[in-house]
Order: sequence, then structure tokens, then C-alpha cells
Amino acid sequence: MAISLRQQAELLRKERDYEREQLRRDTETMGIGRRVKRGECWYPISVGRSYYNALDRLAIEVARTEDTEIEHCFEYGRTVCFFDVDGTGQLHYLPFTATVSFADDTSMTLILPDEGKLEQVRALERGGVQLSFDETTYRLMLEALAAVIGAKGNRLAELRELRNSGTVQPRFTRHSPESLRFPWLNPSQEEAVNAIVDCHDVLIVHGPPGTGKTTTLVEGVCEVLRREPQVLVCAQSNTAVDWICGQLAERGVPVVRIGNPARVTDNMLSHTYERRFEAHPDYPQLWQIRRTLRQLRSTPRKSRSESFHQKVARLRERADELEIRIRQAVFDSARVIAATLAGSANPLLTGMHFHTLFIDESAQALEAACWIAIRKADRFILAGDHCQLPPTVKSPEALKGGLGTTLMETLATTHPTAVRLLTVQYRMNETLMRFSSDWFYGGRLEAAPEVRHRSLLDDMDEPMLWVDTALVPAADAPDYSEEFVGATYGRINKAEAELTLRTLEGYVRRMGRDRLLEERVDFGIISPYKAQVQYLRRLLSRSEALRPLRRAITVNTVDAFQGQERDVVLVSLVRANERGEIGFLRDLRRMNVAITRARLKLIILGNSSTLCRHAFYRRLHAACHPA
Repeated sequence: MAISLRQQAELLRKERDYEREQLRRDTETMGIGRRVKRGECWYPISVGRSYYNALDRLAIEVARTEDTEIEHCFEYGRTVCFFDVDGTGQLHYLPFTATVSFADDTSMTLILPDEGKLEQVRALERGGVQLSFDETTYRLMLEALAAVIGAKGNRLAELRELRNSGTVQPRFTRHSPESLRFPWLNPSQEEAVNAIVDCHDVLIVHGPPGTGKTTTLVEGVCEVLRREPQVLVCAQSNTAVDWICGQLAERGVPVVRIGNPARVTDNMLSHTYERRFEAHPDYPQLWQIRRTLRQLRSTPRKSRSESFHQKVARLRERADELEIRIRQAVFDSARVIAATLAGSANPLLTGMHFHTLFIDESAQALEAACWIAIRKADRFILAGDHCQLPPTVKSPEALKGGLGTTLMETLATTHPTAVRLLTVQYRMNETLMRFSSDWFYGGRLEAAPEVRHRSLLDDMDEPMLWVDTALVPAADAPDYSEEFVGATYGRINKAEAELTLRTLEGYVRRMGRDRLLEERVDFGIISPYKAQVQYLRRLLSRSEALRPLRRAITVNTVDAFQGQERDVVLVSLVRANERGEIGFLRDLRRMNVAITRARLKLIILGNSSTLCRHAFYRRLHAACHPA
């Protein structure tokens, strides 16, 4: 039984308070160096140019001058704060926050509250910037829940009752005598697109790994646009919004992206509201008026006459008129408005309502975040896979209370008739796919003919291997036991990491390095633990045997690999202890992601005596060929 919306609001407050306190505690106790390594802080920084952007917000550019290879957590919409370091090493925080407009590997553009704050930033001598607590997203989620709880006699109230009741069933209305045909889709995808068109309330497109969920969703959007003038498309992350925007743009669909893309490319930037706004013929006139107004604001108060105030009022009125006209033109030209779930509350969308809302990545979104966008729609389509990564919930109490249960899970449980499972997958060969299909999807998946028997070598190359550290004789090998690093970084197993690199080096020798380069084979090295990932990256940087292939090798956490795929994947499971403790490896959804990233070959490294006390790993171990 799903928790009530009121319970959910209470748990969300607990999560907010927990995250706020955790950030305060970390800020007080953790050194700058550790925060930099965690990707939560840039220090030192250099301050670049400042300017007013197209939306008349004061922006400033900052860059990090050291540790530029460390992956960071800064992205569009995140809240940050500035600090200065004095001669004794003490940190002094500036008394305001800023918002990330966009960030790449080494530089960021931040939006400041006003010009007075700009002077404070430029005065920093040994300055840095770090993530700050994000009150805004929590406020938006709580406001959305309050609106849903209080809704009466309107469409939002009806959608709430559908969520709360197992007796009120989702409705479907056939819009044509026969099903729509899409020869380029498989039958399960075709059925899902038809259901998207026919659903009156809600539909769930359940897309297991490699089954073409985005392809189906894009086709669904295009088909709905044959019947509706405009739709709203959202996702939990900026990356997911960028991906579906790119796919729609390739189909020739006019898209306006609210917010900045995660990866700043000219192609993606061209779809943003800000770029479209700047490109309007009336924008130069508006820019000139805004510039004049800023100059007038610097006029001393004693010099301001009645005619001065009248002039300012006329200019403001003209600026407002131009801004409204440009905004209307930008939105009128778009068939798809795209934003993150929190971004759907952007003031630019105030008063806008859509018949249809699409939410991609909905299995990774808190339910409250989904309601932010659902408030703007009459019906909604959820796409995702609740057998993969869940939303991030940091508070143990909130997690135990059920805050991590998503709207997609709730509706899939109470309204199975609203679910359309995509059953043909195009990523993995039959052997790689079978275990995940049997364990997570009731054996209903099938490999497409073109990938079913695909492999790198011949039939002698087993697609699934388990390199078992429990079988290595102690006299012949280092200690393969895990070590605890810290609450954030979890566990590390250095001997297993070294064995992982040796295993990859051996496979490259067997395959032939030149052939791998010629065929552009790519590799993924995955571990659930950050400390193991960082150690693996260090080992890779020192490996002479893998140096020519380094650009084709990605090392990252399971979470970072969601939505990605590689030809060959190695998974280092880390856990090795006499007690059989496996920690958060018990979250099998995370492991489903890890073992379904490979197209052609999967190599798992782990200690069977520790892991196989759990039924899942016992079955997985049995499904793999021993190395």
C-alpha cells in the first residue's frame, strides 16, 4: 500500500532537514581538499567577466585552476555559495547564494542576486565556491503536494483520486477504428504508442534496459502532436531532458528547452529559451532599453526629478511590453516545452497548461517532484524502469518510511492495466540478457534477431564471466579483503581493483589491441563504490598496456552508468568479508543497471563466499562462466 500524500510531505520535510544538517556538518568538519575530491567544491577559483544575460539576470563566470580532472556535482539550477580563505586557513563565507546557469569541466556561469554581490565576489583574494543547500526544490515539492492534497472539483483532484484508489481505473478511448501502424517499431513499442494516444488519464511505458524506451517516447510525442498543438516533456535530470530534446530535434520537432543543458554544446544551446529569446528581432531594442534603465539607476537620488521618474516608468513599460511579446513568440513557435521536473515551475511557464505531459526517467524521481509538473496537465505518461536505479533518499528515516517509492511504482502496482512493457531489447546478446530478464522482468524479454548471437570473438568466448577472488590461493595472491573508507566513499578493495585492470589487459591481449582500435570497441569499468572507482582510475592512468585504448575506456559508478552502454563491461563488486555483509549491494536495482550495460561481454569480479550468501548473487554466479 502506497503511503498517503500527507505522510509523504512529512517524510519530505525529514529528508530536507536531514540534508540541510548533513551539509552543515560536512561544511564544519570536512577540509577543503576532501570536498574538492568529492566534486562539491572548487578551490581556488579565478573570477572572469560579468554581464547581464538575455533574461536580464546578472551572471558571472568563474573557473577552477586546480584539480580540473575531478568530476564535479555542479549543474544547472544548483545553489552555491562563495568563500574566502584567510592566512590561517579559516573559511569566511559570503552572506548570499548564487545559482548555476551552466557548468562544464573547468568553468561555470553563476547568477548573482544583484550588483552589490558582484563587488564582494571580485574582492575575494583566495576564493572558492561550493554547493549550498537547495531550499528551492524542496519548497516546490512541498507546495505541489499541498496543492494536490487540497485540490477539489478539478482535474488535479481526479488525478489524485486515481493515484489513491485501486477502484478508479485509468480510461482509454480508441481514436481510430484500427490501431496505428509503425513498421519501424516492434509490436510492444507499437502497442505503447497506441496506448499513449488512447489514454485519458495516465499511461506507464515500462522500458527495461536496451528496449528503446526513448525511441518509443519520441514516437509517442510526435503522434500526440498530430492531435495537440503543444506538449510538456520533463525528466528528473538535465541529462535526460537534453537527450530527449536532441532526439525530438532530430525529428524536426520545434523544441524550447527551459534551463541550460548539462553538456553545453552549440546544438543543445540553440534550443534553450534564452538563445531563442536573444535571437528574436526585437531583442536588441529590449537590450538597449534595459541598459539605459541600469544607467539611470546609478543616478544620485537627489538628482532625480519628476520627469526622471516618468522616463523610467515609460522605459519599464516598454521593456515589459517587448519582453512579453518576445516570450509569446518563442513559446508560440514551439511544439514541445522541455524542462526538468523542478524546472517546470519556472516563472516563464506561469499560467501555461498542457493537455499532455510526458515524464521520462520517472522511476528515478520522487513522487512529489512529479506532481510539480502534473499540476500543469490533464493527463500524463510516465516512462522509465522501476527495476533500475531508484530516487536518491539520504535520510534513513525517510527511506524507511517509504519516501523512495515512486509514483511510477505506485501506479504500476495499483493499475497494471495502465502499464505497457517493452519486451524486445537491442543492446545485449541472448546470454547477457537472459539473467536480468528472468530475475527482474518475469522472463518476458527477448533479444532482437540482430543482436541475439552477437559476440566479439567466436562461440568460445563466453559472454558472461565471473572472476572469483575467493578461489585465488592465499599464498599466491594479495589479500582480497575490503576496506572501509568513509560514509561517502564506502568501501575499497585495492587487490580486486588491480586484478580488474590485469583482467582487462589480458582480454585486450587476447583480442588484439590493433583490432580493438580498428573496430572501435569500447569498455566500461563499473563499481558501486566511489573509492573503488577513483582507485581504478589511478591504476588505469598508470597502465602502459591500456594507454592506446584509454579514450575508449570509461570508469565510473553504477549510478553514473545509468542509461549508458559499452561493448565490454567489467564490474568490480568490492565486498569481501567473513561475515557475508554486502551493504547496499542488497539494492538489486543498482545491480540490474551494472549487469545490463554490456553489449557483448560482461566480466564480474567478486568474492563468491561473501556475495553468494544472497540468493541473487548465488543465481548470478551460477549463470556466469568461471574465469
